[in-house]
Amino acid sequence: MRLPLRQNIKQRREHEIVVSENDYARLTGLAESSLERLPGIAEELLSEMERAKIKPLSRIPANVIRMGSTVTFRGGDGEVKTVTLVYPGKADIAEGKVSILTPVGAALIGLREGQSVAWTSRDGRRLELEIITVEAPREDTN
Repeated sequence: MRLPLRQNIKQRREHEIVVSENDYARLTGLAESSLERLPGIAEELLSEMERAKIKPLSRIPANVIRMGSTVTFRGGDGEVKTVTLVYPGKADIAEGKVSILTPVGAALIGLREGQSVAWTSRDGRRLELEIITVEAPREDTN
């Protein structure tokens, strides 16, 4: 039985997030280098990396969101969207490619199918989503 979205979100900090060693190193460096330009999102990404469980890529389950994963999620309004999590230089919202250096991008990293997350959008709105499916990257994105 699925928990109501709000109740599931309250458990977010209880959910373990898992990140590959390569993603951890690259994302930590990216966040640190973005602290002056994008302090809020860089700090959020660093916070996620600090709490993440770091594993070799070979031990990351296919249903865990990592860089290059394609994710289908349901928003709090019930709308279903599919996006691919990418590095900033490859972001293109028209193609469904969401940068890790966005509030939703930083919120998605390391989550699994069935988990939920809430975050604050750039315009200050509190948004929430539930992960429906995760498709592993077609190739290593590191």
